[in-house]
Amino acid sequence: MPAVGLLPVVLVHSPYLGPASLRPLADALAAGGVESCLIDLRVTVSAAPVHQRLIGAFADAMDEVELAEPAVLVGHSAAGTLLPAFAAELDELVSALVYVDAELPTPGHSFRELEPARFAKLRASAREGQLPRWSDWFTPNPFTELVADEALRAEMLDEEPEVAVEFLKEQRPSAEWDGPSGYLLLTEAYGVQAARARELGWPVRELASNHLAPATDPIPVAAALTELVAALA
Repeated sequence: MPAVGLLPVVLVHSPYLGPASLRPLADALAAGGVESCLIDLRVTVSAAPVHQRLIGAFADAMDEVELAEPAVLVGHSAAGTLLPAFAAELDELVSALVYVDAELPTPGHSFRELEPARFAKLRASAREGQLPRWSDWFTPNPFTELVADEALRAEMLDEEPEVAVEFLKEQRPSAEWDGPSGYLLLTEAYGVQAARARELGWPVRELASNHLAPATDPIPVAAALTELVAALA
């Protein structure tokens, strides 16, 4: 039975990961009575213009979802920069945005512009216009380090897409959002983003966890997310 008074949730995975990174969270939300749907955006990231392809794929996917009431868009990690653009595709069918250990929107700016040193390193490791898979950006590999369940780890590795280098060069969408927003912080790496969210007056929840906790430890993430959704209602 759906939780009384809570709006449905649309879960959006990072462009560098697949839906398996959020599927355990979707299951945990469902167990708590929160209706959710999980979007799959993997097929859109291998060629430019990546941002526009992602927005189009999101709109197409949502055409298949029958929302009876406005939903809360929840973006994990790099999906955060796209949430306002996704919301614009749904017009009045979005009630709030929630960022889960996620980057905040930087309309009109590119990753290359904002993080030139990191961009140069990633571009140098690219092959045939494709970035290394996300888990290869780090040592140790985060899947090996953080995902103990072998079946889940294999699924996440299998879904991990190759993303075009152009994604980092493209200006991020100019769409803006002036409705309610919230932030769920899982790791210190996103502390600056959470601090900015507080400055903006957003409700913020914190868990001492890991960046892949929506997959590896979904129950407390679902509980914190449910609190945020209720606070934004």
